[in-house]
Amino acid sequence: MRQLIWQVVAMIPAGQVASYGQIARLIGFPKHSRYVGTTLRNLPGDSKLPWFRVVNASLRIAQRGGGEKRQRALLEAEGISFIGDRIPPQYRWDADNL
Repeated sequence: MRQLIWQVVAMIPAGQVASYGQIARLIGFPKHSRYVGTTLRNLPGDSKLPWFRVVNASLRIAQRGGGEKRQRALLEAEGISFIGDRIPPQYRWDADNL
């Protein structure tokens, strides 16, 4: 299942975000959004996977006890803007055509 998660996360285009639940649905395990989060949290520090493009269902950066500022900076570097702590819906990845 981890490799499926990695494959889908790798497909998220720059400048767009997906939710943990969206990734879980795309890999065929719609009730495993927490597992998606755990899998991404346990990536090696030198991973090239764009983990930072995955946010929670409210289009907010998930609170993990650190790393939130880095994730926001990486998203902003790709042109994603925020309204307060929320990402506007136009940045949501439309993966329905996969």
